[in-house]
Amino acid sequence: MTRFMDVHHHMVGITDEQLREAHEADLAIQGEEGVSFMQTWADPEEGVIYCLSDAPSAEAVQRIHQRSGHPADEIHPVPLSL
Repeated sequence: MTRFMDVHHHMVGITDEQLREAHEADLAIQGEEGVSFMQTWADPEEGVIYCLSDAPSAEAVQRIHQRSGHPADEIHPVPLSL
């Protein structure tokens, strides 16, 4: 498994409730692709959402996000962390 940070742009004004609903939609189907979403952050003013996950591939992360209705604009592997 690899850790990934994915980024969603153009989400200006997202609310706590909308972020929670999007995250829960991912969690509901994540196991079908072997993905484990760990945490999600948002900056409503900048319109950016960040999601941290462990997954077999970036493609698996994207498939979950696409199926739940919010594809990622960027997906980055995070090979090192402290």
